[in-house]
Amino acid sequence: MMNMFKVHCRRVSPFLLVAFAGVALAACAPSTDAIVTGDVPSDYRLRHPIAITEAERSIVIFVGRQRSGLTGPEHGDLVGFARNWVREGTGPVIVDVPVDTPNARAAAATSPEVRAALEAGGVPARAIAMRRYRPGDDRTLATIRLSYPRIAATAGPCGVWPDDLGPSLANPVHDENKPYFNLGCATQRNLAAMIDNPSDLVQPRAETPAYTMRRTAGFDRYRKGDPTTTTYPEADKAKLTMTGQ
Repeated sequence: MMNMFKVHCRRVSPFLLVAFAGVALAACAPSTDAIVTGDVPSDYRLRHPIAITEAERSIVIFVGRQRSGLTGPEHGDLVGFARNWVREGTGPVIVDVPVDTPNARAAAATSPEVRAALEAGGVPARAIAMRRYRPGDDRTLATIRLSYPRIAATAGPCGVWPDDLGPSLANPVHDENKPYFNLGCATQRNLAAMIDNPSDLVQPRAETPAYTMRRTAGFDRYRKGDPTTTTYPEADKAKLTMTGQ
């Protein structure tokens, strides 16, 4: 029995060695990012799904060399930026002020007004972080940059062409009448950019309270047998012609 066991082990061990060698070679194979077209879904919503991620919203404030302070439109932009932070911000507002630039002194004098405008828009003082930065290009006017993180929807990247659009012997996928890979990517990306609340893609919003006064008036008319529709006396005044009357 012992001899039979030894013979059986000798017969199996070469196969095990070949299997282990194959696994080792597969592990050493370089990984590529090539897209296998045969595995690409035909539905553009599956090829280019809209993902929910954390992105950055930012604006810039232009400051001249000889004049400090905010203009009227800039002050309005900052207040609107602050209100957007109250609605969607997930982190502090970062204010980057340039240094070692021709307009560095004017930018430093403007930064208190920037902070005051943000606070006027609803951003608390503890949520504003002031930083200094040195621009890499001296040819452009250095600006005061403001940014904060938020939850956003995104799709793409677009412009990926893993194969030719026309049929060829090397790529028979077009014989199956499937859409090309980049089809629908721009539509998904534009839709993601237009979404106001990214959570709407995942779950519905809660219902708002009903207008009790209007609903009560409608029920009273219904119980009395009166028409429940709204009448507009000025509707007849909008007619363009009186022909046929």
